[in-house]
Amino acid sequence: MNLGKIWKNQSLWIVFCVYVLLALLATAQGLFAPVKTFVHGGMAYKDYNNYVIFKESFFHLLHGQDLYRYFPSDHWDLYKYSPTFALLFSFMSVLPDWLGLPTWLLLNALVLFLGVALLPSEGRAVGEITGSGGNAATRLVPPLSDQKKALILLFCAPEMLLSLQNDQSNALMAGLIILALALAERSKYFLSAMCIVLSVYIKIYGGLAFILYLFYPGKVRLAIYSLAWTALLAILPLLVVDIHQLGFLYQSWYRLLMEDRSASVGVSVEGILENWFHAAPHANAVTLVGLVVFLLPFAVSIQRYKEYAWRLLMLSSLLIWIVIFNHKAESPTFVIAMSGIGLWYFGSITPKKLDLLLLIAAFIGVTLSVSDAVPWDIRQNIVQRYDLKAVAPLLIWCRITLQAILPTVRSGSPIS
Repeated sequence: MNLGKIWKNQSLWIVFCVYVLLALLATAQGLFAPVKTFVHGGMAYKDYNNYVIFKESFFHLLHGQDLYRYFPSDHWDLYKYSPTFALLFSFMSVLPDWLGLPTWLLLNALVLFLGVALLPSEGRAVGEITGSGGNAATRLVPPLSDQKKALILLFCAPEMLLSLQNDQSNALMAGLIILALALAERSKYFLSAMCIVLSVYIKIYGGLAFILYLFYPGKVRLAIYSLAWTALLAILPLLVVDIHQLGFLYQSWYRLLMEDRSASVGVSVEGILENWFHAAPHANAVTLVGLVVFLLPFAVSIQRYKEYAWRLLMLSSLLIWIVIFNHKAESPTFVIAMSGIGLWYFGSITPKKLDLLLLIAAFIGVTLSVSDAVPWDIRQNIVQRYDLKAVAPLLIWCRITLQAILPTVRSGSPIS
């Protein structure tokens, strides 16, 4: 049996099976785990508490309750997503847990798989996307084969499993953003806009992905589609609540987000500044500086919008940014950053030795550092205390920013 040939011809199908198995494994762990408490002497809740939060949010919406208050008889912690997400979750809320939980986890895993798998293997100039003639139709070097897509997916699979084990939506977020660019590359703007808007109604920072539309023609059409999807999803809960209740819910959601922003610091750039340098800059200041640096390549490298490799580079930057500059980032959030890191490295045709070292550092620092491969006391006293999980992604994001600014990537050439 020629394993190399099987991998070459069936790599994406192999990874598809891996992703399905990981989702089912996380389902089994959740369903068969004993109940747990989150504070000493507190109430016991199901191991898949986050899924219960999402599930019960639909019933709270249906009963005209404030989604953003505590429901200790139902679950631990607060619901922090939009009223629209609560309504969309109805399809799983009405299912028994043994069926709803795997449906939710498979949705997360397979949207991420689909996003990466649908990225075009062959780059196109921006002019070609619109079907215009002339030199714009010149093919660029294809940076993404099926084998490279499979490696990207395998690279972020451990972090995806961690997110699934916590029943969170991070893999879905990463998948929607990647899928938005994949669809835009195929001029499927209507569906692309839907993906980004959906991500916003899950977690608000998904809206930064709209910056990717600078790459494409037909910006008026893109704006119309985006506004239409935003409006439609905003009023969708009117199917089950009246206009006054919906207005109240959006106000309550906004208050929660504002309070949550000042509540604590997660595994992020802000956490590094606080724990390494004992600096406590305002969260908005850190975010603003990070945003300016993120946007800098868009301003100084406009001529490179036509390069598919550069567009993938900025997608990678975006995916990492929305984690390391999210002051509330948790360990399971890093599947988003790792998908960006995998896309950055395996999407490069000729990665440098430094890139390989950074990739290894990311795998060790992000994935292995929080696993049982590292003793518990080291994880507690060093890895968590000093936010080591965010260090390698920050270094890689800085390198990506330099690669995107410096004129080292010519049209049709590898990312240097």
